[in-house]
Amino acid sequence: MIATKAYAAEKVSAPLAPFNFERRDVGAHDVQIEILYCGVCHSDIHQVRDEWGGSIFPMVPGHEIVGRIVKAGDHVTKFKVGDLAGIGCFVDSCRVCVNCKNNEEQYCLEGMTGTYNARERETNAPTYGGYSTHIVVDEHYTLKVSDKLPLAGVAPLLCAGITTYSPLRHVGVTKGHKVAVLGLGGLGHMAVKFAAAFGAEVTMLSGSPSKEADAKRLGAHKFALTSDKATMESLKGEFDFILNTVSAEHSYSTYLDLLKTNGTMIIVGIPSEPAKIPAFDLITQRKSILGSMIGGIKETQEMLDFCAEHNIVSDVEVIDINYINEAYERVLKSDVKYRFVIDINSLNK
Repeated sequence: MIATKAYAAEKVSAPLAPFNFERRDVGAHDVQIEILYCGVCHSDIHQVRDEWGGSIFPMVPGHEIVGRIVKAGDHVTKFKVGDLAGIGCFVDSCRVCVNCKNNEEQYCLEGMTGTYNARERETNAPTYGGYSTHIVVDEHYTLKVSDKLPLAGVAPLLCAGITTYSPLRHVGVTKGHKVAVLGLGGLGHMAVKFAAAFGAEVTMLSGSPSKEADAKRLGAHKFALTSDKATMESLKGEFDFILNTVSAEHSYSTYLDLLKTNGTMIIVGIPSEPAKIPAFDLITQRKSILGSMIGGIKETQEMLDFCAEHNIVSDVEVIDINYINEAYERVLKSDVKYRFVIDINSLNK
């Protein structure tokens, strides 16, 4: 077994605190990764506070992981000791269902095995995430990370990056499309970068006028203030796609009005209350609402390679692990540009 230092929540809504545990030994197809950086996702907070139900405690959060391989199993073929590697939101799946065979393990019909707050398929032991010094994962669920990019900025690509890249690729965003991104946060800032890199004309939709300069710095061509009635009226029927990253309650109908005929609003934010959508808002111009989660391993690797080629990383604020509880409070206040990333070396201090 591998002695591992971490930060964990011992019970619902408890502050995260130092926690020691043991990882499994490296199997024939496993790699052991010394974690260097781990991003802080809003979903970490949801699960630590059991806001989605089913949380398993003690909980070591973290699913935006980058590090270096320090040991490889005897049958590992894709990696060697010393390679940089990444782990995203899941570490296993059934491998045999139609979705797994189609490289969409995130939609595994048996349910993917989360990097944390899940149970290992073989042992039923709880999975522990990236707020820790090491992790052991099957090489099939491990990603290659380029040394061309700053690793702290790469870490959030494993969730915030792929969550926005995947649906934009799925609907075929390219040059000539008009794309609006609703909400400028951890997800929204990556959506702007990707949509612009794909060649689309990108408009940031935000209720905060102070975000205009940042939106344009990130690659948005236009900025629209959603609280301005005249602006919203002028944008009716304007967009091919709207990528909706907002997790607070809001009216979907307001933004469906901004879509062209056959337009699609992509939902990646998760409001706590169900949305109410009048059928007429969809049928009168054949509009669609599309939900999307992360990507599979193949697509996530494609995204990482695309980012290395186009010099795309997340905008991050690097923190020591002992700042994590304050960071959570700042995330809830949207007081970060645009993702906290933990320097895991701080766990060894």
